[in-house]
Amino acid sequence: MTDLKKIIIDDQEIEVDGAMTILQAAEVAGIEIPRFCYHERLSIAGNCRMCLVEVVGGPPKPAASCAMQVRDLRPGPEGQPPVVRTKSPMVKKAREGVMEFMLLNHPLDCPICDQGGECDLQDQAMAYGVDFSRTREAKRAVEDLDLGPLVATVMTRCISCTRCVRFTTEVAGLSVMGQTGRGEDAEITTYLGATLESNLQGNIIDLCPVGALTSKPYAFTARPWELTKTESIDVMDALGSNIRIDTKGREVKRILPRNHDGVNEEWLADKSRFIWDGLRRQRLDKPYVRREGKLQPATWAEAFAAITDAVDGKKVAAIAGDLVSTEAMFALKTLVNGAGGNVECRVDGAFLPVNDRAGYVGTATIEDIDSADMIQLIGTNPRLEAPVLNARIRKAWLRGAQIGLVGEAADLTYEYAHIGDDRAALQALADKQIGAAKDMNTLVIIGQGALTGKDGEAVLEAAKKLVENTGSKFMVLHTAAARVGGMDIGFTTEGGMLNALDGAEVIYNLGADELDIEAGPFVIYQGSHGDRGAHRADVILPAAAYTEEDGIFVNTEGRPQYANRAGFPVGEAKENWAIIRALSAELGATLPFDTLAQLRKAMFAAVPHLARIDEVPENEWVAAQPKPLGKGAFVNAVTDYYLTNPIARASQVMAELSHLASQSKPMAAE
Repeated sequence: MTDLKKIIIDDQEIEVDGAMTILQAAEVAGIEIPRFCYHERLSIAGNCRMCLVEVVGGPPKPAASCAMQVRDLRPGPEGQPPVVRTKSPMVKKAREGVMEFMLLNHPLDCPICDQGGECDLQDQAMAYGVDFSRTREAKRAVEDLDLGPLVATVMTRCISCTRCVRFTTEVAGLSVMGQTGRGEDAEITTYLGATLESNLQGNIIDLCPVGALTSKPYAFTARPWELTKTESIDVMDALGSNIRIDTKGREVKRILPRNHDGVNEEWLADKSRFIWDGLRRQRLDKPYVRREGKLQPATWAEAFAAITDAVDGKKVAAIAGDLVSTEAMFALKTLVNGAGGNVECRVDGAFLPVNDRAGYVGTATIEDIDSADMIQLIGTNPRLEAPVLNARIRKAWLRGAQIGLVGEAADLTYEYAHIGDDRAALQALADKQIGAAKDMNTLVIIGQGALTGKDGEAVLEAAKKLVENTGSKFMVLHTAAARVGGMDIGFTTEGGMLNALDGAEVIYNLGADELDIEAGPFVIYQGSHGDRGAHRADVILPAAAYTEEDGIFVNTEGRPQYANRAGFPVGEAKENWAIIRALSAELGATLPFDTLAQLRKAMFAAVPHLARIDEVPENEWVAAQPKPLGKGAFVNAVTDYYLTNPIARASQVMAELSHLASQSKPMAAE
């Protein structure tokens, strides 16, 4: 039962949960209280003192509003609600004093600081500070830290808010950052000068309220007011993190997270954040046609003519890669199926049932992790496959949830019961009649590594049996952003990749770079980067990257989301759906849409739930039909987190991170 309390803030009476702090209550009332150290997703530190307020009838000094709960306030002499003032002379003087201390040792770096223009200290100094300084002493200086290739440090600017320390400790699961010394000697540092080994470390750049922690790859390339900001969706993993893409001219300069409580909260994985330098390297900017064994530049007309000649009377199959929008796959499916060909999006060979949405998506939402009492992982390493989702599992573990794992043992940043690494362990778990678990709020998460073996169907059915035995919710953790959308529109062939490509004389490869196509068939490659798929191609059609076209992506929980275009394709490259539409006219099978809006209308008519943007449809459960499992251990789907797709493989930052990850050795405790 909620403990509601009345409180009067700046003459405004509101009723809030007694567990709320004064600062949170003020936000409910629409009153802004400045802060540096407080962050709603981190523990309370109460050390910057910028959020001081006056509690009427309380001690004759200001109180830290971030650390005082409403239930602890004393009512008036006749039982009136407690009164808080945020704009009184006492508060004004206190804030000016705190701001003066903040600026005492802060360097005058604003003109050369990457935080300039979006700096909390700048903004609050203007709003709450004074326009003079009383100090004449020399400012102190602090040595900078080397945190690795992602986060640049100028620790002299640090105001010791400890947000970075609390994030790395609580959310990312690292224990390397902390504060040493006291008074003027206090400084944030890392244990024995260690670098950060986390794929969530970029979030401390967003959390830092000053310019002490900034982005190394972005350093000195642009100012915030020069950037065009576009809201979009990340495709580096299947979580569907909400992002903001900042562009300067035609180039992406940085990628930042947007808040979405149901998906990524306000965190973003490092690959998603720092991938942008790969968007301009190794790009396909003109069509190519293979002549006399060599790929040579061609015009669009020549490329289409070569395809028309090759396709004439031949058996065609199409495959779709991990970063393709749902609209592009729908257009290609319409074209290829119309010609009697096969299509397939499960290019990694994972078993995902065609007519069972609960079997390839599940019945759980990402938010269900927050309330789970027991989470069972099967054949997955979420720290590599979806780092932000893994942070959410860690949050559930910190709250008291139990975690179990069947699969490869790994450091997941939280403790778990390792039940086994093979199919026998899963079978034993599925056969067990678990009575106590039915009373718990349980969640089963199965990864692609468990579904890619020859017995993928049997593994899925065993997991479903476990779900039924324990009364759990079920989630399939995908590794490809395009996979669920492809399954939804039916970009599949019964029997998977082998049946889809069986006897195909022409293969239309739509951005699939993670597999090798055998010699023989004529290959058309449509994609943005000159990766493995382009090397094997006979005709290359240059296409837009995910930041250069509008598209719908369906995330791992089955939530359709809009990714908006932030820039334009390079050179002669075109949007994916537009290339397929133009080619259809050349092949004499013109598709029935001329605009993206018309394409979406046709797609929504065929698959209505795709039109319900940002909603997670409920999936009907199909009862498990157990089949005999094979033998052997599960192997996780992702081995090198930083090099999983063509954009990542074109990125210098990702190459450096991959190298460092392969070189890192665990530190021995002395």
